[in-house]
Amino acid sequence: MPVRVVESSAPSPAPGQDANPGHALPPACTLLGVGQTFAGTQNVSSSQKDEAWKVNVRIQGFDPAHGYLCGIMEALNVPYAETPVVTFWEGEIIDSKNYTFYTGKWEATPDDDVKHWSQFSSFSPLLSQVKADGGKSLDLSNYPYIFMNSDQLYFPLQRWKEQYFVNVSVDCGLTIAGFYYVCFSCIDGSINGFYYDPNSSPFQKLELKSTNEGRSGFSFSSYQLQ
Repeated sequence: MPVRVVESSAPSPAPGQDANPGHALPPACTLLGVGQTFAGTQNVSSSQKDEAWKVNVRIQGFDPAHGYLCGIMEALNVPYAETPVVTFWEGEIIDSKNYTFYTGKWEATPDDDVKHWSQFSSFSPLLSQVKADGGKSLDLSNYPYIFMNSDQLYFPLQRWKEQYFVNVSVDCGLTIAGFYYVCFSCIDGSINGFYYDPNSSPFQKLELKSTNEGRSGFSFSSYQLQ
């Protein structure tokens, strides 16, 4: 299996310079960038069980001009797994330019999108405009949260989609068919998310906190992502 991580980040434009004319870039955030790590839990409770997996996340790539970021996620205490389960994920930054609040894939309907984004209190002021046009007309450049569906810029919301298993086979008994609605706070570096998969228990909550501001703290085992 892979043995080494390859990291990359798109070059940032000069201060005051826009990578795409006509679109203002948001201000800097030192809590989200390539190499940044986060630790916390994912609640996978259902009517039959009450369980939380320990989770580590590392940001590995970031391209703000295209609303893109990626990284690895490590689940540490997955039942029946002999080792931590590592997945590679790619993220879509909700910037009203590259990506809107409506997912348009992965079996998510606009109603699913609104229900999940509405789990975040910071989404409330945006709700009426999102229902009107998916949020296309919103200016998110100065919003203090990042919603995900990062070298030192920030945006409000994101989506994270696990693409493949890094260190286990696809028949490991786990699924990565769904994706995460994610909200990153540039105020304290916390990440909250909810997993969506119509075939899994709903609203599985992801809660992470920054662990290495200034690039110190725990580190992952190394993997080569191919």
